[in-house]
Amino acid sequence: MAVIHRTTMSPGKLELLAAWMPSRPWYRGGGAPLLAKAGGFRLDDPEGEVGIEFMVVTDTSGDSPVTYQVPLTYRGAPLEHAEDGLIGTSEHGVLGRRWIYDGAHDPVLVGQLLALLAGRTAAQDQNASDVPDPTVEVLTGGPGVPRGLTGPEAVTDTADASLVTVGPSTQEGPAPTLALCRVLRPAPAGDGAAGRVLAGWSAPDGARQHGQFAHLAASER
Repeated sequence: MAVIHRTTMSPGKLELLAAWMPSRPWYRGGGAPLLAKAGGFRLDDPEGEVGIEFMVVTDTSGDSPVTYQVPLTYRGAPLEHAEDGLIGTSEHGVLGRRWIYDGAHDPVLVGQLLALLAGRTAAQDQNASDVPDPTVEVLTGGPGVPRGLTGPEAVTDTADASLVTVGPSTQEGPAPTLALCRVLRPAPAGDGAAGRVLAGWSAPDGARQHGQFAHLAASER
């Protein structure tokens, strides 16, 4: 169970993201981001070591607001072979120095997102300890999540998403790909095929929006 501490972080998450996001291919702003937290949810690390947050931020620096998903992990030590995914470090008021990663590069986040898609874990409230978030919708069914997935084997950023290869290619077919949507767009509840996660966020005017956060394209096995 993740424990949510009511404390400070220096620098704060929005400050770190504002410095990091302009370097990403999916960032659509033209200058320094003006970020506001807009929602999200958490997953628990079964080992209790890594914080996992699917954070939603809205950038109002451009002509019109753009809402992004930034999956984050928080670690007490650097993650080996994940230098490309490091967003920065921050001093946590309770836990001390934390290494903050783009979760697409972190095997703990990827593994728990696959567990969510398979129905083996539940989304948790972003701001409270040990409180499930029933607003997160997981569309199961279809072929389901293939067994034995590992990863991330590779991460490719596009203009809209991060594509995470979550297992090796085999003679039976290509490796499955987990797509983490970066630019969020509203969609009806239940929209889309199986193997998807949908969740909500708040628009700048306070209206509630709901759309796809992730989906899995699984090879035949």
